[in-house]
Order: sequence, then structure tokens, then C-alpha cells
Amino acid sequence: MQILKVISLLLDYPTETLIGGRDELEQAIIQCREISPKQRAALFELLELICANDLMDGQEHYGALFGRGRSLSLLLFEHVHGESRDRGQAMVDMMAQYEAAGFAIGVKELPDYIPLYLEFLSTREDIEAREGLADVSHLLALLAARLEERESAYASCFRALLQIAGAEPHQAVADLRAQVAAEPRDDSLEALDKIWEEEAVDFLQAEQQDRCSSLPSAPGKAREESAVPLHWVDFQHEGLAAVPAKEVGNV
Repeated sequence: MQILKVISLLLDYPTETLIGGRDELEQAIIQCREISPKQRAALFELLELICANDLMDGQEHYGALFGRGRSLSLLLFEHVHGESRDRGQAMVDMMAQYEAAGFAIGVKELPDYIPLYLEFLSTREDIEAREGLADVSHLLALLAARLEERESAYASCFRALLQIAGAEPHQAVADLRAQVAAEPRDDSLEALDKIWEEEAVDFLQAEQQDRCSSLPSAPGKAREESAVPLHWVDFQHEGLAAVPAKEVGNV
């Protein structure tokens, strides 16, 4: 489904390659029949916004929007599992799904990165792609609602994805607006400082626990092994050939 590749590119970090492929992206949106004229117009508006602005300004805006706090993270499992150990297993399972489908990852992104997931779905049959979106439709609606709350044009991507998944975008987002409006912002300097302080404390506690666990165990008592930190897990599979991910020429 070509429109999923287009949305994948729009949701990815802005680059000169994206801007250079503007005409091709416009044609792909025009030819798309999986979304309504209203949703196509909204994607046009986002594309125009990205291409019309200074690239560095656009990159700075993108980083401030998706890179601060966790509420707008483009990592699916960030919203499902947070920092729990279940997240690591979920990523391993997703990598296995990619590998079984012959989809080799050649970019330095975690497998649950939404633009990457959309690129994967764009290579599948339409029914499978729609089912893949339906599986995460609640997260798509939540991100759409949060982006709308911030009056961001990027919300158009998630509304389009909801429509492809078979949901009514306006209703799906409206159902979450009250919840989102009541959420405290997590991208302010105060909120980011608080998160940093909490993570620093957790790190120190974990380091202390590791040191304690390395001490000799009491007689007759087995020492409990510490878990491998999530960020040590290597999700890249040796031997997988890289694919030209995020290249506009493949749209």
C-alpha cells in the first residue's frame, strides 16, 4: 500500500531527500484511494509545511515535538510497556516478524519505530496492512489526539492511518480528547528535569544493587542473577541484507 510509505516518510525526520521528492510524494497522495479527500488534503498541508519551511527549522521543530517527553514518542512499545522488561521481548518478537516476512532492516532504529513499522506494512498485502494498523489503532488515536491538542499538522498522518485501519478518525480522536486535555504536559523543562532526576536515582539504585549482588552469597543461599539491561539487547540479526529504507525514490 503506497500511501503507507508516504506517511512513513512524512513521519520520519525531515531531510533534503524528503524535500527533493516533494513532487513524487504529491502524486502518490493524489493517486491514493485508501483515504478520503479530506485526509488527502491534510497530508498535502503537512507536506507543504515541511517543504516550505527552512530545513533546519523543521528539524528543530520535529525534535522538540517528538523527542521531548514520552507522550509523543514514535516508538510503539514506549506507550505499551514503558521501560519494563516486556518491552525487550516485544521488540524481539517484532524483529522475528520482520525477518519471517523477508523485511531486512538496514537503519539504526528500533523495530517498533512507527515510520519503520509503516514501511514494513507498505510491503504487505492490503488486508494484512490494515490488520497491522488495526492492532495499534488505539495508540494511533491517542497520538492523533495529543498532536491535535498541540495543534500540530502531524496529526494528519495518524488520522489517515486510522481511516486505513477502518476506524472513523474524527470519532476515534474525539473519544480521547477529554483524557488528553487532562494530561499534564511532559515536554516542559520542569517535567524533563523531573524525569532526568527520577532516571538518575533509578540508575544509582540499580548500580548499588548490582554491587551488592556481586558480594559472596550467604552459605546455602544462591545469589540472584541481575537482569541484562534492555539497552544491551542487540536487535540486529547478523546476515540480514540492508534495504534502502526511507528513500523517496522507492515511493
